[in-house]
Amino acid sequence: MKYKLFGSKTGLYASEIILGAANFGTRKGYGADQQESEKILKAYAEDGGNFIDISDVYQFGEAEEIVGNFMQGQRSNFIICSKYTRSSDPSPAISNFGNNRKSMRLAVEKSLKRLKTDYIDIYMPHYDDWVTPFEEIAIGLQDLIREGKILYAGLTNFPAWKASSIASLIKLSALQVEYNLLQRTADRELIPMAKEFGLGVMIYSPLAGGLLTAKYRKGEAGRISHSTDAEYSEDEKTKLIIDGLVAIAEKYEATPGQITFAWTLSKNAFPLLGARNINQFGQSIKAAEINLTAEELAHLDALSSISLGYPHDLLNTVRG
Repeated sequence: MKYKLFGSKTGLYASEIILGAANFGTRKGYGADQQESEKILKAYAEDGGNFIDISDVYQFGEAEEIVGNFMQGQRSNFIICSKYTRSSDPSPAISNFGNNRKSMRLAVEKSLKRLKTDYIDIYMPHYDDWVTPFEEIAIGLQDLIREGKILYAGLTNFPAWKASSIASLIKLSALQVEYNLLQRTADRELIPMAKEFGLGVMIYSPLAGGLLTAKYRKGEAGRISHSTDAEYSEDEKTKLIIDGLVAIAEKYEATPGQITFAWTLSKNAFPLLGARNINQFGQSIKAAEINLTAEELAHLDALSSISLGYPHDLLNTVRG
């Protein structure tokens, strides 16, 4: 496992691969049970991993409980990122939902108990709730830092203009975004903004929900049939990207999913690796051993490139 600085303003070294804990627990009717989750956590730690992403809503709090139990006696070895907004309660009271300071305070206290710790390394709202003023969020996060309940503040699933407004009020340290070969819109505003403020960038859904594993394709090569066309349509660009992954994977005797993850690791960010069983984890973590050539990375960049839109395209024209 390689380590790198998390952003440019924390001085914190983190493993380049984050373990995503969304599937730890079974309270929602799916996921890895406690025994399987602990196997994954142990394997990740033995590989040198030290960065775990979680949220109070994952398995209605069970994921935090599993991670908390695993960390006993070794808490200082791990960087924990947790999130709030949606509540760990399946049916929360309206006053306990959202990004307001009351919800934030209630959520962090519950998360600390489930994680069996007195601090959370990185804490962030899970979504912009569209009603809580960004000043209120900033004050709440800063209060938690001042009290030592959290060490660093971050955001995920926020528009760039709101994120930059909060980063202008307090020291923000982290930004979590959806990013993969099929979803690169964060290149327009969010990632440049994160660089400007020195934020560590965490990437979720690096495999696009499994689409980039090439297991879910039309015809004999995948699992997509005519009956599921309405749920998934492989357009021409998607086909070219997946075909490109398959071709590179054959060269490395790897899977398209591993090549996808290796490409993500080249982006100076920290991608999340999620798994529901130890075998899945073992296959996915092998991506860290793959070193794609500059030509291969450039090829995948070109296949997945997007228009940056206005005003970027206009400014590029003006600049010549």
